[in-house]
Amino acid sequence: MKVVTRFAPSPTGMLHIGSARTALFNQIFTRRHGGKFLLRIEDTDRERSTPESVEVILDGLTWLGLTWDDEPIFQFPRAPRHAEVARELLAAGKAYKCFATQDELTAMREEQKEKGLPQRYDGRWRDRPESDTPAGAPFVIRLKAPTEGETVVDDLVQGTVTVQNTQLDDMVLLRSDGTPTYMHAVVVDDHDMDITHVIRGDDHLTNTFRQVQIYQAMGWDVPRFAHLPLIHGPDGHKLSKRHGAVSTSQYRDEGYLPEAMRNYLLRLGWGHGDQEIFSDAEAVALFDFAHVGRSPARFDYDRLGSLNNHYMRAADIARLKSLLKKPAAFDDAAFEKAIILFRERAKTLVEVQNDIDAIAAAPVGVTVADEAKPHLSAIAVLLKPDMNADAIDAALKDYVASAGVPFKLIGQNMRLALVGSPQAPAIGKLVEILGVGEVNQRISKATR
Repeated sequence: MKVVTRFAPSPTGMLHIGSARTALFNQIFTRRHGGKFLLRIEDTDRERSTPESVEVILDGLTWLGLTWDDEPIFQFPRAPRHAEVARELLAAGKAYKCFATQDELTAMREEQKEKGLPQRYDGRWRDRPESDTPAGAPFVIRLKAPTEGETVVDDLVQGTVTVQNTQLDDMVLLRSDGTPTYMHAVVVDDHDMDITHVIRGDDHLTNTFRQVQIYQAMGWDVPRFAHLPLIHGPDGHKLSKRHGAVSTSQYRDEGYLPEAMRNYLLRLGWGHGDQEIFSDAEAVALFDFAHVGRSPARFDYDRLGSLNNHYMRAADIARLKSLLKKPAAFDDAAFEKAIILFRERAKTLVEVQNDIDAIAAAPVGVTVADEAKPHLSAIAVLLKPDMNADAIDAALKDYVASAGVPFKLIGQNMRLALVGSPQAPAIGKLVEILGVGEVNQRISKATR
């Protein structure tokens, strides 16, 4: 059996980071088994689905480094096919017309609520004779679901999950205007696309029991299901905007690298021993559902930052230069040196950019301590254009030793003169980046 999976987002807004993880797991699982990974845009909600949201999804997946096979499939144009299947079930006696009005259904639910009963359709049109059919009245087509026994899902993550059929009602397949419901359209599309494995969030698990019944009514092969635990914030609640970024594009804009996000999302609910860093090839070779946890994964921003730091330090400098903005005061060599310096401890590219911009801008209104002024002026004379960072740091140590002054006095005030803060990187590296001419100008202004 050739593995075929799909990622099926609704284009009604952003690409949530949880959806991005679902897409990642689909792709990795499929690539491991040499199968086909498809993209389906579920755009049946015509009021909320927009071309802009489709672009957001495609851009987010592309930025993340996820690729799919074939052209994306759009669900809305397939509505005639969905309706065709519903009518097949109707003709086979496995579905029926329901003429209950909205007022009747509302009254039914209110009565069930008052009696403390589960609120679900009561099957009032399930076995009505044809003679009861009101002429010309609108109707929906409902599945004639089994009323006895149980529906079982052998889930690759959740294990064997069972629901009694008495807990499920006769779901609507086709609305009175002839449009299919989401629950029905998904099954038809998955069947027609030859999907063998449905990998999605466990918030869909209750839908799965109903969808399995459609497969069974049509006599279709039921795919394997893998329902992934949701992602929670650090406080244990469902990940939302109050926890920070939840959109894939936000993480890009905040300066995370796509390979760091892939690595982090891979580890968010799945593990392989104590290993933390995975190349894409390792992920494909090692991924399995046996090691996907059933409990919600907690998003850890510190861990993501640590991974991003790892990948920034490993990244090619030319690539980082293309992702950052060079200050007008820097030439290419200074820009590269600044990137190498600040990426060592930064968690994001935004932090690197902020640090670079901070040293590129000459301090305004900074004055160093009076006792440090003559020493800084003397040091400025010692600095030569051909000195690298190590030579500069050595010259500073020699000066401090010969002058008999505390290094702290020189170090703090030198940093203050150069970048406006006593908290800054090693002086030798700062001087090497800024250049001796710019350093002398800043020292001169700060020692007036």
